[in-house]
Amino acid sequence: MATRWDETDAPKGDDYDARWARMAAQGKSIHGEADLVESLLAEVDGTRVLDGGCGTGRVAIELARRGFDVAGVDADDSMLATARRNGPDIDWVTADLADLPDTVGTGFDVIVLAGNVMIFVHPGTERRVLDGCTRRLRPGGLLVAGFALRPDRISLEDYDDHAAAAGLESVARWATWGREPYAGGDYAVSVHRRFIG
Repeated sequence: MATRWDETDAPKGDDYDARWARMAAQGKSIHGEADLVESLLAEVDGTRVLDGGCGTGRVAIELARRGFDVAGVDADDSMLATARRNGPDIDWVTADLADLPDTVGTGFDVIVLAGNVMIFVHPGTERRVLDGCTRRLRPGGLLVAGFALRPDRISLEDYDDHAAAAGLESVARWATWGREPYAGGDYAVSVHRRFIG
């Protein structure tokens, strides 16, 4: 199934990855998502992470470098080709998040949907994405998603409704991956927990 990402003219594969490399070379921090995920893993005493919509693997590769057990899934083969080259020891799965195969596994402590994943999935599949992610979390595991808020994309209210229907409860919401308080605005990072029991 095509995603909204497929329809963009955004750089893909190595070209996409090069943008992050340039930012790092300029001294900019490019690992805010990994920093937050690492702190969340400490809070839930976990080590297993699924990077959903992982793209070229920037977040997953950094988490693996920090010693976590990481897998990545993305529907874009050009993005995953770069991820596989840069992180050959990580399990990369080509799949649509709305139709995750069994090969992705289960029992993850944290699933991260960084890089605006939720506004690039195929319209109308947002609930299926959250259902599939929830099934792959261990009870008490966390789903963290950061995405821009646009009038023509999923709203926070709809996201929360889909999350609740999938069996997730809200834990926190921030304006950035650095835990800046959310008080409205055009970007949000939401953390939800899979119900226990």
